[in-house]
Amino acid sequence: MAGILGLGGYVPERVMSNDDWAALVDTTDEWITARTGIKRRRFASDDESTLDMAAAAAELAIKDADLSPADIGEIIVATDTPELYLPDTSSLLQDRLGCGNVPTYDLGGSGCAGFVQALDVARARIQFAPRKVLVVGVELISRLMSWKSRATCVLFGDAAGAVVMGPGEAKAEVLDVVTGTDGSKADILTLRTGGTRHPFSIDAAKTEAHRNIEMHGREVFREAVLRMSSAVTDVLRRIGKSVADVALVVPHQANKRIIDAVRKRLGVAEESVYVNVEEYGNTGSASVPFALWEAHQTGRINAGDLVVLTAFGAGFHWAAAAVQF
Repeated sequence: MAGILGLGGYVPERVMSNDDWAALVDTTDEWITARTGIKRRRFASDDESTLDMAAAAAELAIKDADLSPADIGEIIVATDTPELYLPDTSSLLQDRLGCGNVPTYDLGGSGCAGFVQALDVARARIQFAPRKVLVVGVELISRLMSWKSRATCVLFGDAAGAVVMGPGEAKAEVLDVVTGTDGSKADILTLRTGGTRHPFSIDAAKTEAHRNIEMHGREVFREAVLRMSSAVTDVLRRIGKSVADVALVVPHQANKRIIDAVRKRLGVAEESVYVNVEEYGNTGSASVPFALWEAHQTGRINAGDLVVLTAFGAGFHWAAAAVQF
């Protein structure tokens, strides 16, 4: 059985409020709050990078596991905002932490579902090759998004979250994970420019096409609610549990309306869902691990609690994990 040995999280110090956005684009605090539930988000400083944030969260997780970097046998980084285009962020993180020549790889392009997908990969790796696996979800979206698109710029924040997984006695056991993908809906949440189909160019830069995150709001909302709630039901069924057995649901913090709709569809009480979207916004692949870390840090999770993580992201991907503390 693979378990979580340690948890860590990091957010930058810089706070970007709704009023700050109102000074830059045609919006208001009331408009943003009503549609998303977001009041503030954190943005990296000019001298911070994706690697810096990933390392900060990873170091806390390794320390929380009472381990050293030399104990880590594998690294998985879930991110859509890598440190460099080439090589992957995980290799740079390996060197920054001093983990030695262990295998590392990035899980990119999965959007906000990336971390829970990475948990599933780590769980499988541990079952077949027992080792300590560092799993990091990190996004520095503020530097790669358009600051002019009112529809998307107010949604996002920067953060990192991490767990160390391994066999044996742990803080929590990962009981099961379910994941899924519907590639026919890839166009409802996408960034088209920058790949081989639409390469980056001077003309693209002039129009900020490389920062144009396309999101079909109604379709994303419908798919997110359906897939996250169904994934929770599926993972609970697989472990022989029901929603009544769950102490806390930790969903992807996309926006409050989606979270509320998932909660109502599942029939879960408001106090049984962890929500921090008001303070941090949508932090992509960092959303679930950071929320899990914060919930654990603030005493929202106790020994014996069954916690369910659920997320969705571009792809269109979705995932849920059942974790027993």
